[in-house]
Amino acid sequence: MWRALTVGLLALATLSLAGCGQDSVSAVPERPDRAARVHLVEAARAELAALAESSTYTGTLRARRSVRIFNQEPGQILQLPFFEGDAVAQGTTLVRLDDRLLRAQLDKAQATRRQSEVNLQRLQGLVKRQLVSEDELVRAQTDLELAHADVQLLEARLSYTRIDAPFDGVVSARLVEPGDAVSSHTHLMTLIDPQSLTVELQVPETLLPHLRHGDAASVRIDALGRQILEGEINRLHASVDASGRGTVEVRLTDAPAQVRAGQFARVTLAGRAPQRLVVPFAAVQRDPRGEYVYVLDEEQHVWRVGVRTGVRLGDRVEVLDGLEVGQPVVTKGFLGLHDGRSVRVVGERA
Repeated sequence: MWRALTVGLLALATLSLAGCGQDSVSAVPERPDRAARVHLVEAARAELAALAESSTYTGTLRARRSVRIFNQEPGQILQLPFFEGDAVAQGTTLVRLDDRLLRAQLDKAQATRRQSEVNLQRLQGLVKRQLVSEDELVRAQTDLELAHADVQLLEARLSYTRIDAPFDGVVSARLVEPGDAVSSHTHLMTLIDPQSLTVELQVPETLLPHLRHGDAASVRIDALGRQILEGEINRLHASVDASGRGTVEVRLTDAPAQVRAGQFARVTLAGRAPQRLVVPFAAVQRDPRGEYVYVLDEEQHVWRVGVRTGVRLGDRVEVLDGLEVGQPVVTKGFLGLHDGRSVRVVGERA
């Protein structure tokens, strides 16, 4: 009897535990399917854009219009009134040489010419009376022409003893002093035009096709702090050196008085870039297989597409191969993306 009662109690306990187990299992909520979650991304479209490639290059200011003053006549310097940094106006006398010897020679030549004129007039009267031959008259005419030529020569030489400024400028070098005796063709001084200050830049040959004469440039001179000066491209040299760089001259359009030739300058050029196919730089991903983007199809699935990029300008990069204009590409939300993944675009940049 006791044995039967014990077996019954054990059976009842087993059934109770089974019931409790079923209730516990049914009480745990089901976990949603992770694959059913929507993958959110941001996107932008590949577009054509004219990207102005702006770059800064360095160079040294120099005067494009500069003249070295030489003397054509030898002699002693009597006057040299201007020093380095002095401004002079066009036509101002810069140098005056001792001209006393030439003036004496000119006086002698002029007297000879007057004598030749009188002699010619006398012979012309005698020829009419047939008292002299035609040959003597011809010689007298020749003597007068030679005397006249001597006067012109000495007048020209005398003018060379005074040297005037050929343009408004500033003296940049004074190499002799009053009292010095100089031979012909001695470098006496140098005059520059401060309004012709230019900067010569060495730029990559890839930039040269996008630059034009007259294009604007901004110039910053270290000696003037952060002040930005206006400039323009004045000349594009025709040749490129062996390192693939060409020379560009930038002229200051309105140089302030503080600017000096020889100062260090930084010039920013903005080339006229052609239309390029671009995407946001964040859209381009990289792995051992190369560069790629995720392209969205019409059903909002993403597909990996290999690309080849070119120039990067700011937050955009040029795409040389792999995309077409208007194709949407993912720019944010790459974690977990793979070919065929369904996504939802929450932000799209034009």
